[in-house]
Amino acid sequence: MSTGPEVPGRRSRWRGGLVTIGTVGALLAAMGLTVLGLGAADNAVANYDASSWLWSAARSEMARVNGITARVDTRVEVPDARRHPMQVVQTDRLLVLRDLNTGQVSSLDLATLQITASTRTTPGLGVNVALHEDAAFVVDAVQGIVRQLDPRSLAPVGEPVRYPPGITGGAFDGEGRLWIAVPAEGTVSAVTAAELPSEPGSAAPAGSGVSPKKVETHEIADPSHELVVSTLDDGVAVLDRTAGALVRVQRGEVTRTQLTMAGPGALPARTSGPKVPVTVPGDRTVHVVGAGGEERAFTVPGRGDGLSPAVAWADRYYCADESTGTVYSFDAGGQLVDTIGGKGSTGPLELEVRENRLFINAPDSSTARVVDDKHQVREVNKYANDVLGGDPPPAPPPPPPKKPKVSKPSAPRSVTASAGNAQARVSWRPAAANGAEIIRYVVEGAGQRREVGANQRSVEITGLTNGETYRFSVHAVNAKGDGPARTSNPVTPTAAVPDPPASVTAEARPNGTVLVKWPAANGQGNTIAKYAVTATSAGANAPAGESAKTELVVPAGELEYGTQYAFTVVAVNDRGAGSKASPVSNSVVPFAAPDQPVGLRASTVADQPGTVAMQWSPAPANGRPVTKYLVDVGGRASEVTDTRATVNGLGDGQNVTVKVKAVNEAGPGPEATATARTVAQPRVTVTGSSATATAVTVTFTVDAGGGKATCTVSVPGEAPVQARNCASATVSGLTPGTKYTATVTASNAAGKGTADRAQATDPLYGIATCNNGPDGDQRTYCDRDVAGRNGNEIFRVPRQDNDQQAGWAKPGTRLKAYCKRQGENVDSWIYNNQKQSTWWVQVEYSGKNYIPWAWLNLEGGDNINVLPTC
Repeated sequence: MSTGPEVPGRRSRWRGGLVTIGTVGALLAAMGLTVLGLGAADNAVANYDASSWLWSAARSEMARVNGITARVDTRVEVPDARRHPMQVVQTDRLLVLRDLNTGQVSSLDLATLQITASTRTTPGLGVNVALHEDAAFVVDAVQGIVRQLDPRSLAPVGEPVRYPPGITGGAFDGEGRLWIAVPAEGTVSAVTAAELPSEPGSAAPAGSGVSPKKVETHEIADPSHELVVSTLDDGVAVLDRTAGALVRVQRGEVTRTQLTMAGPGALPARTSGPKVPVTVPGDRTVHVVGAGGEERAFTVPGRGDGLSPAVAWADRYYCADESTGTVYSFDAGGQLVDTIGGKGSTGPLELEVRENRLFINAPDSSTARVVDDKHQVREVNKYANDVLGGDPPPAPPPPPPKKPKVSKPSAPRSVTASAGNAQARVSWRPAAANGAEIIRYVVEGAGQRREVGANQRSVEITGLTNGETYRFSVHAVNAKGDGPARTSNPVTPTAAVPDPPASVTAEARPNGTVLVKWPAANGQGNTIAKYAVTATSAGANAPAGESAKTELVVPAGELEYGTQYAFTVVAVNDRGAGSKASPVSNSVVPFAAPDQPVGLRASTVADQPGTVAMQWSPAPANGRPVTKYLVDVGGRASEVTDTRATVNGLGDGQNVTVKVKAVNEAGPGPEATATARTVAQPRVTVTGSSATATAVTVTFTVDAGGGKATCTVSVPGEAPVQARNCASATVSGLTPGTKYTATVTASNAAGKGTADRAQATDPLYGIATCNNGPDGDQRTYCDRDVAGRNGNEIFRVPRQDNDQQAGWAKPGTRLKAYCKRQGENVDSWIYNNQKQSTWWVQVEYSGKNYIPWAWLNLEGGDNINVLPTC
């Protein structure tokens, strides 16, 4: 993620591999799960090695942009960071974020795309993380401490490298050396990582002799000079801002180039290629320094000092102007070859060369761009919804179910038998149907064959002989034939059977269970070992379970919610003999809390402030009718009985989470969630203006904030003009040569947004015209001012009043015109082509005074109608 150098008096930004952390201990806690991606995440990341993670402040999201397709393939929301500036550091294995507003540090597990750890640090800059392949360093610029971590375990590796306080830099070059500049000494040095131990848990402790090393140090400036570092493919470039020189350190050689700069320069944190661009924002120049010294300088179009440091990429230089949202591209000779427009947006622009692409990100907008090595520019919509982690697009229809493989059913489960007096009860759990519905079950034993329905899983076998032992087999049948059989336990019918329980009661409970209770049965001299409970529903019998107590809780989900059930109980003694079935219990309907509402959708209400609307399909009731829905929108709770709701009273432009729960007799069920945003006040960006002598035209763009905007353009003293397309409007009837402030106002349900634009109307001039006639006094009539009437006389009022005459304009005099006013009729006769009019023109002559239009020919066609009325 691109960031910039620390430039005094300007917002500091970091680019490349730096994330601020409060302390080393805090970093270890924050990064704990992130680096686990070194194993599990490798496969996840391998397919995206031409990608970069970009921050979207307005959505509080990280978007992974594929550099090949120029599309977002993944988005991850970062909690509580909307509109916050964010520092991002990334490698193919690691992604760490730091919120500059709060100091919150979050780590993303690239294998699961989940934020796995976070910690608080002091807001601002100070401690940074530098990453290169599997090497990780914590750079405490304030304390001057550089510590290596084992990225697999986050254990410190050996002793830290120590510098005087107040270092700068802390980024890797292409060869894996970490470069640190020490302004207090005027030096720059390189640090290399220690070799990691074979096992993550055996990181070398302090004092073991295995530590990162300072491998070279070079004097590059006088002590206490202000230094800015840009790492190279092999080496480092250091800008001595104090002396106006660029120092290059490569392969042990130090090369110093003195620059002629009009102000302090800036460098990108990382420079790709052999030439280093030094940007001077104050005079909008870029100085290109090669191995042999300064090669050229070129000027970046535009005004102001909003330039970010130029970035070298594939024999071009890209320089961003954050004040206009524009990125300028220059060829190797410094010629402007492309302008990547910002569409009127302003704010931070982050440029980073990564994975053989140049990524251009505008954190405050939805737009990013990817530039390949052929300089093809492609636009990226970071808010695209059809991606992992994006807002869900409308659900496509489900694919047709795959045709199941059909085979014979499996064997029934849990086939059990209990003996009675000359009879036995056989019960079983269902068999797997295997793609074809079970038609029946077949029970065989004691020379009998009984076929029962698929929903009958308990049967009495009579006509048995007491004292004789029997086994029974059960198998299921479907359209494919008979499935395998399963055999019961052996049973021996006997007359010594217990009595059945005298009564049975059942209670459906709100948690989805059913409580079945009965009094103890009389064992008739034998001990009751257990009770077997059978559930009976419409046309079906099935074993519900066994209990050694006089009650049984049927687990939630075992019985179908909303279906009536009654229960019978058989007492079984310690000799395996069972009673007859008890009397049937009361009927109950199992129930539980409803499931979550289906298909919840939340949307902006465009014509109402602070309002969102939502609708959903009914929640499955689970045995009891849904009586209401609990709706929570951004903490505002309400209850509705319909499957739609509208909630107002929210803030303008507020992003809210919508939660809806269904409620029945059992209580509220799980919530369904969605997100929505209320209408925000519109934002106006003026993109240009122009003028004629009597009109001003303003062009602009409007972010309607999710609402429906109407727009006007106005200037003081004039009625607003509607801009029907909210893109441009012209205010006419203005005074020529006058400075105006045009105000663009966009209105929607949430309020108004305005933007001003200063624009002067063009001046309008007229020529004082009086042409001498052919005869007598006519030949000198226009030569000078005389007593009585004469051409080109100028008055303080719109009539020919001697007492109000302000002067006389020599023919051919060019007078600045302001407006027109009705007055005394004046006929120029032969001296100005018989021009006659009651219009007088206010002109600049000893102040603002009037000349008859009959004597003034307006430039551009002499159209009096272009002038406004005074």
